[in-house]
Amino acid sequence: MNDQALITRVIVNDDHHAFATLVRKYQRPIRLFLRRLTAGDHALADDLAQDVFIASYNKLSSYRAEATFNTWLHSIAYRLFLNEKRKPHYQRETELVTTLHTLSTLDTTENELLIERLMQKLSIPERTCMTLAYSAGMSHQEVVDVVQLPLGTVKSHINRAKQKLTQWLKKD
Repeated sequence: MNDQALITRVIVNDDHHAFATLVRKYQRPIRLFLRRLTAGDHALADDLAQDVFIASYNKLSSYRAEATFNTWLHSIAYRLFLNEKRKPHYQRETELVTTLHTLSTLDTTENELLIERLMQKLSIPERTCMTLAYSAGMSHQEVVDVVQLPLGTVKSHINRAKQKLTQWLKKD
């Protein structure tokens, strides 16, 4: 069943199994997106992901299919993240001690940790645009739909982030 059919079943019949199918389909990309935004704070990312699905369930009748369901969910995730980072207790680690030559010798888990540490060094808009474009596989227009910034700004954030990441990896 496609997303729209599942969404219709949830709205019309309050079909919890249909919503569970949507959650299973999008849980991993939403969690990964939030883990990147939270700079590797897995507990916070998981809490926010849960909030995304609660909010999406509550707002599902307002979904207009002007963007894909994936884009809509990422928009909710981004807004919840921004609200969280405005809270006084939000902290961001800024330390980065890994070099390019260690990247090739790391296992998958270590690569994920390295990526998260590198992403910490980016500004929130750069981190968000990069994650949506590369980890979530969104087009630039889909990124624009999520972050509600002009297309040129999104492209600038992505380009600037790539340049910074390349510099940091070459540094040592």
